[in-house]
Amino acid sequence: MVKVSICIPTYNRADYLQYAIASVEQQTYDDWELIVCDDGSTDNTAEVMASKRSDARIRYVSHPQNIGRSRNMRSGFDAAVGDYFIKFDDDDALTPTFLAKTVAVLDTHPEVDFVCSDHWIINAKGERDEAATKENSAKWGKDKLEAAIIPDLIRETFIKQSLQVGSTLFRRSCLQQVDYMRPQADGCEDFDLLVRLALAGYQGYFLPELLMEYRFHGGQTSLQQDIHFLSAKAFCIDTYRFQDPKLEQLRQKKLGQVQQILGLRLIEKGETIKGREVLKQSTQILGNSYRTTLSLILSYLPLNWRKWALDAFRRSRPQDYSARVREVKK
Repeated sequence: MVKVSICIPTYNRADYLQYAIASVEQQTYDDWELIVCDDGSTDNTAEVMASKRSDARIRYVSHPQNIGRSRNMRSGFDAAVGDYFIKFDDDDALTPTFLAKTVAVLDTHPEVDFVCSDHWIINAKGERDEAATKENSAKWGKDKLEAAIIPDLIRETFIKQSLQVGSTLFRRSCLQQVDYMRPQADGCEDFDLLVRLALAGYQGYFLPELLMEYRFHGGQTSLQQDIHFLSAKAFCIDTYRFQDPKLEQLRQKKLGQVQQILGLRLIEKGETIKGREVLKQSTQILGNSYRTTLSLILSYLPLNWRKWALDAFRRSRPQDYSARVREVKK
């Protein structure tokens, strides 16, 4: 029986996929299987996978048509047989010692259900950006976590969102218990999984080492992707319930904030009526605000004026490290 199952869900990223697979092949720990689950790619992904047939540890689950991110991820999870499990995206990578170090934690700490690490930020060329890596660690509070069991997992997953599924090795049994990926959370499934594990009382361990590479590139963001993500996140937050009254109050506030951003993005796309409805839902939680008022005013402008105004606003804001890294071309 293999010890670790690794899943890489992919869709039309054959070039990046080769980099991701190579990072698995270069692991110093070798008791693993790799499952690449393909969500109906139309590029040369099949040819890339055909070149890997000589390695019996690598399996290819190919779907003839697109079934959606979460269902594709679930297909890789369902095919896994290892005691431990990790899923990371096709444009990311593991550092060579990731498995050796995370497996060691789970082997020596039976009370721990999953182990997370910090990660590098890399650009489209696969170059590590040290400055962006430090900023990212500080932004999400990873630089404050020590090598230990995470003391307040709900705070780290729901409030700070410090942890990342792609840099986390799980006991597969705990993922089976929480039903792994919910299709309704498609686009926000990583956040959802970690919060549901925290709510279910599982324990996480943090390794403050850069053991994974997370890639920023220009193909990751679009208006439609933002709307898809925000809709999924609103669904997820709406389904959680916290026993602590302060946490429950915060959950409601977060739901209103996500609805507020989603409403604006829908108005920007031209889905005006739906956008106004979502904004009204947010006001039921947050009350009237300057941002909501401006968004509603914007909804009465012609579509091209809305886009111009929002583009001008975004250009006026200081550029953060993620935007700078995404500007690097392959």
